[in-house]
Amino acid sequence: MSGSPLTVLFAPDSFKGSLTSVEVARSLADGWRRGRPADRTVLAPLADGGEGTLEAIAAAGGWEWRETLASNPIGRPIRARWLRSADGRRAVIELAEASGLSRLTPGERDPVGASTRGTGDLIRAALDTGCRELLIGIGGSATSDGGRGILAALGARIVDDRIELDGIDARLGETTLQVASDVTNPLLGSTGAAATYGPQKGATGDQVVELDVALGAWADALEGATGRLERDTPGAGAAGGVGFGLLCIGDRFRSFALRPGVELVMEATGFDAKLGEADLVVTGEGRIDEQTAFGKTALGVALRAARAGVPCIAVGGGVTPEGIAALADTGAIAVPVTEQPMTIEAAMTAGVGPLLRCGERLARLVGLNS
Repeated sequence: MSGSPLTVLFAPDSFKGSLTSVEVARSLADGWRRGRPADRTVLAPLADGGEGTLEAIAAAGGWEWRETLASNPIGRPIRARWLRSADGRRAVIELAEASGLSRLTPGERDPVGASTRGTGDLIRAALDTGCRELLIGIGGSATSDGGRGILAALGARIVDDRIELDGIDARLGETTLQVASDVTNPLLGSTGAAATYGPQKGATGDQVVELDVALGAWADALEGATGRLERDTPGAGAAGGVGFGLLCIGDRFRSFALRPGVELVMEATGFDAKLGEADLVVTGEGRIDEQTAFGKTALGVALRAARAGVPCIAVGGGVTPEGIAALADTGAIAVPVTEQPMTIEAAMTAGVGPLLRCGERLARLVGLNS
């Protein structure tokens, strides 16, 4: 890179449990300007469909925050946020807002009984205000109900495992739905929703088996009612089977797509236009490891940057050899934020200071090539 001022695009995900993507992008950019004050810094905070999706999209501008009374995963009334576009046609909904694990204390977790009905409440509220283009991020759920609660909120009649869809909201036929997810698991089995994600929602070994059996019965009923065989579709196991439930009613919408979350958030935030003006991209997430290779934000950014011929640096609160290798295949370089050995807990409570200093170090390293 030449010694002339650069345009540097900061496009990280959140550092989950610590800082939002907006805070991460701002901190890295502030640190960068300490080392290279003449450079132009552009912020494009991202998300993969989980918690932080609303903040990342809102930061791009053109959205207004809305609040709706909804049910949390165990049926308690809450106020849940979502986004409505300035023109009133589009909405962004984050499943974690109403149906997320973060809505419950550890003692409240109910992996067998938790419901996604609150997310259905938000979808209905968006329809009520006239929105007909919906983007739903489905990461971070506390549930394993196969989307049963969402369908019930939208008018499906479910008694035991008998399903009647005649009463489902007719407005879905006027609506475009894009579902953002960062996983490709099927609904059932050893890599399915219950086995893979049930334990982190509080499920014991016996409950994982119980959930898989229940999801199998739900799949038999819903596939029978809709005529759509979706249990093995990649992403059907996302959010405790929400992917499956929505896939099964996909033909009720004007159009429907289940896509990698980072791609949808990039589109919603105008990422490609910003990338087109950049000389360098700095991305990152809380941990760059073996999971990075499976569609995480850092990899998505690195791939887009490589296709555009723009160099890319990825910073991580933790960086492993597997994560380094996953990004190296794209030409991106992974750099740890941490400055000394520390526990995960200490790193998560360190605030923005390490990111500021990391941004400054990166700027000065780039300056050595001037």
